[in-house]
This record gives sequence, C-alpha cells and structure tokens, in this order.
Amino acid sequence: MAVFDLDNTLADTAHRQRFLERRPRHWDAFFAAAPHDPPFVEGVALVRESAEECEIVYLTGRPERCRRDTLDWLAAHGLPEGAVHMRGNADRRPARRTKLEILRRLARTREVRVLVDDDELVCDDAERAGFTVLRARWAARSAELRAAQEREGRT
Repeated sequence: MAVFDLDNTLADTAHRQRFLERRPRHWDAFFAAAPHDPPFVEGVALVRESAEECEIVYLTGRPERCRRDTLDWLAAHGLPEGAVHMRGNADRRPARRTKLEILRRLARTREVRVLVDDDELVCDDAERAGFTVLRARWAARSAELRAAQEREGRT
C-alpha cells in the first residue's frame, strides 16, 4: 500500500494559514476552509500513479470531525478511493506520534511500500521505524503549521 498525507502533500493549505497566525489560533475556521484547498499537481499525480500498483491509504492529522469534508474533497478532485485514517477529535499528540502509531498498525497486516508526507518530523520518525518515505517538498513551509502539527497536535 501507498500511504498519503493530505495537508500540504495533496491539498494546498496556504490560503487558510492566516487562521493559525492569530492568537488564539482559529481552528474551526482553519478546518472549515479545507474544502476550498486547491490540489497540488505533484501530489495528485503521485497518488494516481501509485494507485495503478497498490492500495491507497490516506493518513491525515485532521480531526475526525472533518471526515465528510475530507471525503468530499478527495472525490471532487478525482483522487483514488482508499481508507482515510484521521486523529480523534480530542487527540492532541504530535502528528509524528499519531501517524507512526497508525503506520505500525497498518504494517501488521499489509506491506507499506511508501509514506508520502510533508512533515519532516513525521518523515524522520517513519524512516527510523523502517518505513520508506517520500518527502513532499512541493508546498511552501509554514512555521505556524509546523508548530500546530508538533506542539499542538492539531493537524
């Protein structure tokens, strides 16, 4: 299987970063704007190519309450079908912890051929755990999003 992150791997979140630059951060608005994310051409091409050879799984730090919008976004952009794994609504652990936990669980029953993710810490931990990683470096890096992923466990 090929495992793909969403935010800043398949979906361009640049237009909603402004909600994370405020204090306090406006999480509801940040996630409410997700259906308007434009897709990254590089990520979409890679997931479609991967789907020709393997099962696709989506692994996101988005909270479960965003499931409907996430499924609608994937369908609207013609992305391959696949299971979508999301964090629990109250789970505030760093993305690298939640994603690695899910990757290990997936690997118990199937071969994980590759993880595609933009979060360097997620990628580092996944590589240390023995997973093959492709770093999605086509998005502009955001210090605010990085803090949200690592310290606030929000995406």
